[in-house]
Amino acid sequence: MLRRIPSTKDGKLVDRLQESSRVNQPFKPPTLASPALRDQPQRKRRRISYAEVRGGDDSDSEENGTNKKKRRKSEADTAYSENDASPALMKYPVYKPKPFDQVSRRFSIPIMRNKDGDIVPTTPSNVSLGIRPQPNIIPRPLHDPMEDHAIVLFDPTIDDRETDEERKEREKEEEKERLLKEAQEKHAGLYNPHKSLKELLGGGKEKKKKNQKVPVVIDPRLTKVLRPHQVEGVKFLYKCTTGAIEQNQYGCIMADEMGLGKTLQCITLLWTLLKQSPRAGKSTIEKCIIACPASLVKNWANELTKWLGKDAINALAVDGKGGKAELVQRVERWVTSSGRSITQPVMIVSYETLRSVSPYLANASIGLLLCDEGHRLKNSESQTFQALNALEVKRRVILTGTPIQNDLSEYFSLLNFANPNLLGTKNDFRKNFENIIIRGRDADATDEIKAKSEEKLKELGGLVMKFIIRRTNDLLSKYLPVKYEHVVFCGLSPFQLALYRLFISSPEVKALLRGADSQPLKAINLLKKLCNHPELLDLPGDLKGSESIMPADFCSAAPGAASGPTGRHRGRNQTVHCDWGGKFVVLERFLHRIKTETNDKIVLISNYTQTLDLFEKMCRGKKYGYFRLDGSMSIIKRQKLVDQFNDPEGKEFIFLLSSKAGGCGINLIGANRLILFDPDWNPAADQQALARVWRDGQKKECFVYRFISTGTIEEKIFQRQAQKQALSSAVVDEKEDVERHFSLDALRQLFQFNDKTLCETHETFKCKRCSDGKQRVKAPVLLYGDASTWNHFTNAELKNNHDDLLRAEVDLPDVSFVFQYISH
Repeated sequence: MLRRIPSTKDGKLVDRLQESSRVNQPFKPPTLASPALRDQPQRKRRRISYAEVRGGDDSDSEENGTNKKKRRKSEADTAYSENDASPALMKYPVYKPKPFDQVSRRFSIPIMRNKDGDIVPTTPSNVSLGIRPQPNIIPRPLHDPMEDHAIVLFDPTIDDRETDEERKEREKEEEKERLLKEAQEKHAGLYNPHKSLKELLGGGKEKKKKNQKVPVVIDPRLTKVLRPHQVEGVKFLYKCTTGAIEQNQYGCIMADEMGLGKTLQCITLLWTLLKQSPRAGKSTIEKCIIACPASLVKNWANELTKWLGKDAINALAVDGKGGKAELVQRVERWVTSSGRSITQPVMIVSYETLRSVSPYLANASIGLLLCDEGHRLKNSESQTFQALNALEVKRRVILTGTPIQNDLSEYFSLLNFANPNLLGTKNDFRKNFENIIIRGRDADATDEIKAKSEEKLKELGGLVMKFIIRRTNDLLSKYLPVKYEHVVFCGLSPFQLALYRLFISSPEVKALLRGADSQPLKAINLLKKLCNHPELLDLPGDLKGSESIMPADFCSAAPGAASGPTGRHRGRNQTVHCDWGGKFVVLERFLHRIKTETNDKIVLISNYTQTLDLFEKMCRGKKYGYFRLDGSMSIIKRQKLVDQFNDPEGKEFIFLLSSKAGGCGINLIGANRLILFDPDWNPAADQQALARVWRDGQKKECFVYRFISTGTIEEKIFQRQAQKQALSSAVVDEKEDVERHFSLDALRQLFQFNDKTLCETHETFKCKRCSDGKQRVKAPVLLYGDASTWNHFTNAELKNNHDDLLRAEVDLPDVSFVFQYISH
């Protein structure tokens, strides 16, 4: 279709390439053809004549055609007359004050009358004009200390000591006064016109009012859930971290045994310090770091939400999500925030991650450092210890159920971290305390050495016990069901027995005992694996001459074995020969009875993942539902697994756990039975593992079993544990009646094998309550950690045991002896 070419009004065609005048003209809205008619006349400005004001000469200037410039000039030269101005000009009044002597009324204070008409008397304040008085605000605590069941941590009516903040303010004021005095002495006799406005107005002479302290009260939502021993623990922690026990010492060790609620006590302390202080409206700290094992980062975040509520505190949980760059950014934001800009006052971080980000935390001002499972700091030379010790934080709380694990030097490391320089250097501590105490613990020590040891123990206790709080599991008896703990001594199978005898008579072991071989750890590990199951060994490589003993269908589980694939996924369709291992025979019967006769759940713990592989293979063969947690599993998956197992409706009744990966802090109250399949050299590791089921929230009776192979190296390890626990009891628990059952020389005989004994450990006790294979006298008191005070059962006497699983072992050859501890 053809389009018409636009044209102008005179008929010329518009060239599109040239600029059009129509386009450049401003837009006008369309209007009506005829203008709108108005009823009223158009408004006009009123003309004003200035003729009289300007003078007569210019009255006819417009008529004569004079230009505007001349008119402006003439107007500028003309004088203005008020009287002759037009009425349209506004006149404004000008205030003229009267002379002072003519003023009739003087100023008077306004009179106020009450409802009866009486005059209300006014009292003059006598405040100088020009100075605004400070408002008198009465300081109030955050929570009412007079409320029912309120727990007061700081009471200003009783505790009149000077707090750190007050001391710093006082020192600041004293320094200010000193400088002012020096300046006055310097200018004495000289005219000094420089005064502050406040001094010119007569102020600045009054003394600064001392800030009134307020009580520090635990949040009522936490008061409702704290038990009496936990309230005592929170009070202890608050005193230590505020420097109330000793000046310039702000650290402490919370050494309660597992299950007593160390986490809740520390959350209460943390929340109180973040929100309150003796100074009204101010907090004691601004930021806090919680360092813990990687598997507990999520657990700490959950605990904060559980006890304080969903939106009470926004924690920065560094749980491994995201890359290193994102992690560094989050940490730097946390470090730079201060005052009201702090949105995440608490950082929860694993020891490994904290070590990697420690350079970014170097200049951060941290109010409180909580170290969960603090026995990680037992080695003062480790990178973790060095990284944490370099942080700028004076309030340090170590949480550990086992402060002494192996020796006193580890104990010193913990104390020195919490309160630096309290006990001097490491060499000083060793010279003054450790060497003397250790000599006195030896069974062969003379009375004089023992007396010196006891004296040093008391001296050490006097120094450190005020910074350590330690309560035992006996307190839990009020709140938890009964726990039955058993040490079950299992005999070796014929195959194990033959291999064990062959090993201890081998030339390698004989050379080791002569001191010619320098690899004792390898030999010890081989024996420990043999006690669990022969398939854990690489036979015949590990033990020369074992070919004649090995069954035809033997398949090694050791890596690199020629007889089969390696790793946990090898041989999924194979079955475990339980009859080759004495402890496996007992375990198989236990699991069968739990599955068929009860609705209980059980946790199986081992130090070796290879042993877990055998457990897994056995569960698959028997078609038992199970979960497995070891070091290869991510932190997020671990927590999901634990939650699934703790669900009462879950079908899986077995939880396979690596003691290194899950021995600390994991809560498995869904189970009420636990088997620790092999002992660890460190008694604390075993204690941590054993405490997974008997803890807050448990509703059923608990049965805990520690499997020990009779007469073997495992019994020697168990005896060594008892000796270490005796040391811990003497130092930490201050028990003076810890018996010395066996000498240190006897513990060195690790490779002696006693295949004729029912229980070698019981023989070393020289137990006076047992005779002819029977306990004649009931244990007067059961001391946890001292098996000589426990109930002792031979196989025949197991019929009197409370536990159904152990009663079923009567007349069966695999269980030779049992120690039993009952919690209450």
